[in-house]
Amino acid sequence: MTTAVSKKDDGTIELTVTIPWTNIQKEYQEVTDAFSKEAEIAGFRKGKAPKKLVEDRLDSQKVYEEVVRRIVPKTYRDAIEAEKLRPAVTPKVELVEAAQDKDWVLRFVTCERPKVTLGDYKDAIRTLKTAKQKKIWTPGEKPEEGEKKDQKPSLDDILAAVLTKLTVTIPSIMVESEVTRLLSDLIDQVKKLGLTVEQYLASTHRTSESLRAEYESQAQRMISLELALEDIADKEGILVSDDELETMIKGAKTDEERKTLERDRYYLASIMRRQKTLDFLAGV
Repeated sequence: MTTAVSKKDDGTIELTVTIPWTNIQKEYQEVTDAFSKEAEIAGFRKGKAPKKLVEDRLDSQKVYEEVVRRIVPKTYRDAIEAEKLRPAVTPKVELVEAAQDKDWVLRFVTCERPKVTLGDYKDAIRTLKTAKQKKIWTPGEKPEEGEKKDQKPSLDDILAAVLTKLTVTIPSIMVESEVTRLLSDLIDQVKKLGLTVEQYLASTHRTSESLRAEYESQAQRMISLELALEDIADKEGILVSDDELETMIKGAKTDEERKTLERDRYYLASIMRRQKTLDFLAGV
């Protein structure tokens, strides 16, 4: 197996992997053997029919589909290990060449976690809070209509301030992955309403192009914030202790919920750490 690596300016990585035909043949034979053990042919007990008879009756297309299903994850795993990569998203996979008696070529598109430069996010938050503070009233002045006494920045305001100091280039594959997730969620929600996507777009005066553009912008912001919060937590030493985690799990309302939290401890810890980071930023 040989691998060619191409890295784009935005951090997207393309791995083009060539698999020798001998490897494909070996995998094909293993799949054929597996199918043979499960084959049921009249006059023979299950898995006991002559191998040649079974192979003649096998659908080669189905065999090759199983070969692809097996070989793709194995090839990807070997490729990223060989190139010492730490992918941050599920890869896009393309079967470039898959001809009989020829080497196969697979292409994987992925990316690693992009590098983030935080900037002085604390200064940005303090500046925001100062701007939000109530103006000092001078005797004789007429208070401005609608002026609020104790204006405090919202969480969205604080996160927007953090983003002004953030420098990061998000790989297109990472944005595309998030947009796909958002679109999938939308389709599920629209179906529950008994609408088609076309009907939803018409009712909201959107087009598929404008919706995708909206989701791409939303994905850029969401990913940037997620990366920023992770780096801020690292920089500020914000952690979730085992005791905090156990307290959260024990506070579950039902046994089923408790079992779910116990099973997803890592995810729960990441959510708690993110909340602690947001609380930290609100208190800057």
